[in-house]
Amino acid sequence: MNVRLFWHRLTHWEYWPLKVIYYPLFPVWLYFSFKARSFFFFNAANPSMRNGGMAMEPKMDIYNNIPPQYIPKTVFIDKKISIHEVLDLVAHSSLTYPLIAKPDIGMKSFAVERIYDAKGIEHYLQKTPSDFLIQEFIPYEKEVGIFYVRYPGQQAGKITGIVGKEFLTVQGDGLHSIEELLKKEARGHLQLSVLKSQLGDSLENILPAGERKILVPYGSHTRGAKFIDLSHLKTPALETTINSICTKIDGFYYGRLDVLYQSFEELTEGKNFSIIEVNGAGSEATHIYDPSHSLFFAWREIVAHWNHLCKISIINHRKGHPYLSFSAGRRMLKEHDRLEAKLKVI
Repeated sequence: MNVRLFWHRLTHWEYWPLKVIYYPLFPVWLYFSFKARSFFFFNAANPSMRNGGMAMEPKMDIYNNIPPQYIPKTVFIDKKISIHEVLDLVAHSSLTYPLIAKPDIGMKSFAVERIYDAKGIEHYLQKTPSDFLIQEFIPYEKEVGIFYVRYPGQQAGKITGIVGKEFLTVQGDGLHSIEELLKKEARGHLQLSVLKSQLGDSLENILPAGERKILVPYGSHTRGAKFIDLSHLKTPALETTINSICTKIDGFYYGRLDVLYQSFEELTEGKNFSIIEVNGAGSEATHIYDPSHSLFFAWREIVAHWNHLCKISIINHRKGHPYLSFSAGRRMLKEHDRLEAKLKVI
């Protein structure tokens, strides 16, 4: 990595390893653990999700708990079945290309791909290490993450943060190649090696002046998306819409909805949107990654959300929902680390 990129990563905390960001807050986690009488108290936060949605939760289990009108049409694929069986499942589900393939248990948009034909499905089946999902492609080009908190027994929850996600995009000038355009900004340059392996020679194309091209259509920070804090756009109408959805998801009290939408006005009205992910206890309030926010702002927001997580978990635990044992919690984290290492290299 060249000196310019190294300095950019060093001086922009959003690129720091998660351990560097979160380890200083470990005493705070110990405080909440003491209050809950469990280090892995989060298991009780969302009783309908495995591990409360902290890690290793199957996405298909979560999708099955969401009213179908709010999510993309989705097919579960067992890694062990043949390509012919996979294609039959896709055909019988009336899905049409392009499609989205993603791990059933995944994180940070690792191994999420757009699939254009049957050969693409076959290639994905061959390289994926685990069961996966095939979904209809949602054509909306705007994505937002909405953090939602509701205490057990309450009729209505609240939005505690909204993040807009700008997909990694270049705008042509009629002179420079896509690769050259990417190198002009650190955010794009940092994704260049991955994009070369995915897009190959197409990075040498020169776009006409003014033409915009989305290179990574996924709202993940690890895939080059820029996060913008839109929490100021929260309105009672939007909160009513989100609450009407979340209260229909049994056993869901804490987490983030990742939503593709057409316009914010329509989203507020509950129109023309699709929930592509519901994340539980492991959710980050990703509006903290807006480049304008300081690390101290991020720490304050993290602690505030952990406070909600702890209180919700304690209430649900008193209602009979168990915490994870220490040994089960450690085993979960080790499994998560092993799976992440596998998905990173796909």
